[in-house]
Parts: sequence; C-alpha cells; structure tokens
Amino acid sequence: MLKKTFAALALGTALLTAGQAMAADYTIDKEGNHAFINFKISHLGYSFIYGTFKDWAGTFSFDAAKPEDSKINITLNTKSVDTNHAERDKHIQSKDFLETDKYPTATFVSTSVKTTGKNADGKLTADVTGDLTLHGVTKPVVVKTVFLGEGKDPWGGYRAGFEGTTTIKRSDFGKMMDLGPQSDTMTLDITFEGVQKK
Repeated sequence: MLKKTFAALALGTALLTAGQAMAADYTIDKEGNHAFINFKISHLGYSFIYGTFKDWAGTFSFDAAKPEDSKINITLNTKSVDTNHAERDKHIQSKDFLETDKYPTATFVSTSVKTTGKNADGKLTADVTGDLTLHGVTKPVVVKTVFLGEGKDPWGGYRAGFEGTTTIKRSDFGKMMDLGPQSDTMTLDITFEGVQKK
C-alpha cells in the first residue's frame, strides 16, 4: 500500500512538472522583421496620419494550455518613429511631442492576462493588461489580443504569433502639443512572431 502511495505521488509530481514545463519562452523576431507596432491618429479631424516604430524588441512566455500565465515585455526606441515624412518625424521626436532625447525608450510590461473567448475565426482572444511607460509616464493599458497560432518553422525553430490593438490618450502621458480633442486619441496595432528560445 505504501509503495502504491509513493508511486502515485511520483506520477502526480511528474505530470505536474511536465505541465509546468510546457510553458516556453520566446524572443520576438525582430531580426526577421516579423514584428510591427503601427499607429493611427487624427490630423486636426480632417484626415488620419499612419506611422510605425521601426526599432523595438521584446520577449514573452506562453503556453496555449495556460494562456493566463503568459507574460510579455517590450522595449521600443522612440526615435525610430516613421510616418513617411522626415520633417514630421523630427517634429514628433521634439519637445512638442515625444522628447526622444530625454525619453529614448518606451516600455510595456504585462501584469495580467485574461482570456475572453474566441473570435469569428475560432482564434483564442484575451485582454492583456500591462504598464505602458511613454514620455516618462507610466499608465495601465489593456491590449485586445488574438493568438494567431504556433508551430515549427522551415528553419528548425518553433514560433508563436499574436496580434493586438489598444487605444491611448496622448494627454495621459505628459504634456504634449495640443492639436485638439480629435487628435488626442491614438490607436496602436501590434503584430509579431516569437521564436522559442532553445
């Protein structure tokens, strides 16, 4: 009886350890350029400006069986802003907006993940809450996220991909040039693949 008890405990421990080991760490594929942070903002209420941040990196941990345990950490080079107009990009980098000399990076660190179901394509959806630090100010934001899929790649690696969107107010992140209420809201769209660490 005692041997059976020890055997059951050993088996249970092994299964628990195996389940915990399923969570994997990933590096966002910056080198292969499979990572994008794009934004959209109204220009005086007359049109929209679209842009991207071309230099950013991050890591995340993910287990499809336990998505609530996932974590993500992103660091972005604010000087890498690109709106397809060099003079405007310089203005965005200036003290009127991002003050990139003073605040060269922005960061996002997740604090919780809550699954919300599946989208119309049957993909897992979740609210990823985290602390966004931008322009020297840290505020909580919620990123509406979709798990796009995972699997082996042609180069012997293993990948997982996501997309997400969130909306922030510029006025929440320190004093910037006032372009009117219609230009205070900014939409951020994020998509990336991560390569599993070996």
